[in-house]
Amino acid sequence: MGATSTRSARRYLARPGRSAVVVDDLAALHGPTSGVVELPHRLLWRPDRSVNLDQEWARNALYEVVLTEAVRVDELCAWLDGPTLIRVWNDLYLPRGVRHAWEDRHAVLRQISAAA
Repeated sequence: MGATSTRSARRYLARPGRSAVVVDDLAALHGPTSGVVELPHRLLWRPDRSVNLDQEWARNALYEVVLTEAVRVDELCAWLDGPTLIRVWNDLYLPRGVRHAWEDRHAVLRQISAAA
């Protein structure tokens, strides 16, 4: 069984006109956790799309971009890692709609946010 996604209700927008996309199971997120990766142009609109995941600020920036710009579950699964997402959740600067959509779907993220 593959990963599925939920397109959140209209009230959960990643940005104007685009609903946030959320995976149903954080275990489906199996993206890279270290090294240098290059995001596709569709997700990151700049000439140098390489990101060093070993640098905390760069890794967090990648997570923010992917969570905001992804339109398909395979993009989430390819670039995000479930345990890493849980660990950095409160360090991410996300649109309100993205944060609420993910916290509504995943109790662990909601609990982390409430504990902060």
